[in-house]
Amino acid sequence: MGGPSAEREVSLSSGRGCADALRVAGYEVVEIALGRDDAATLPARLAEARPDVVFNALHGRMGEDGRVQGLLEWLGYPYTHSGVLASALAMDKTRAKQVFRDAGLPVVDSVLARREEVRAGHVMRPPYVVKPNDEGSSVGVYIVREGDNVAPLSDEMPAEVMVEAYAPGRELTTAVLGDRPLGVTEIVTAGWYDYDAKYSEGGSRHVVPAGIPDEIAQACLDYARRAHEALGCRGLSRTDFRWDDSRGLEGLVILETNTQPGMTPTSLAPEQAAHAGIDFPALCRWIVEDALCRD
Repeated sequence: MGGPSAEREVSLSSGRGCADALRVAGYEVVEIALGRDDAATLPARLAEARPDVVFNALHGRMGEDGRVQGLLEWLGYPYTHSGVLASALAMDKTRAKQVFRDAGLPVVDSVLARREEVRAGHVMRPPYVVKPNDEGSSVGVYIVREGDNVAPLSDEMPAEVMVEAYAPGRELTTAVLGDRPLGVTEIVTAGWYDYDAKYSEGGSRHVVPAGIPDEIAQACLDYARRAHEALGCRGLSRTDFRWDDSRGLEGLVILETNTQPGMTPTSLAPEQAAHAGIDFPALCRWIVEDALCRD
């Protein structure tokens, strides 16, 4: 847990929560909290811990983009969540969208653009969203509406960013455990579902199950399972949607799939699992046993 990404604090919270839950479930747990600059120490610390399985609670770059997965493959440790290819694909939003399109799943139009281009003028007709192509937890997201000036991107944004058409509507999400979609949650906020709304107490309200027509709920379950399979995900994933309820099924689009869903007290996947009858220790146990049983 921890690590160098912008989601470090979320990862620490996820890791501590999972460690506590795994102890309740009967496991011996060693917590390895990586600092921002000590990723190179991970092989030695793993060798000292000698784990039967590594529970990967890292988020963002390095943690869910295929890099730590590749290291764990090389070192020969079983690990939780998705493998190298699925992790790398899902983290690259542009490539993930192409995978979804090829699988017949609905996504909005998007382009990759240089940061300076986006600062200089509209590269797409507003409204649109600007975000890093390979970051999560709504880090560095700008919404440009009709009549707005260009996005005021900071120098901390990557040199290349994704610009995608703004998808109006309601925020929906579905977690998939193995091959089983767990349910549909609607996320209700006063504004954009940004970092604070995701991880601050009271930042958002989660309605489980979502109060939506059965046709839309079934589509979310189907699309999330198909997205999970198309990317080659393993273990637990979560797919996020926007639904314009004025357009029926045509208004439902996939935003992205997260291969390392948050496991904090306010996180969505544990809530959905609980609603499906799987408490938090049992969820963490399933994730560990799934990792141990892979070929």
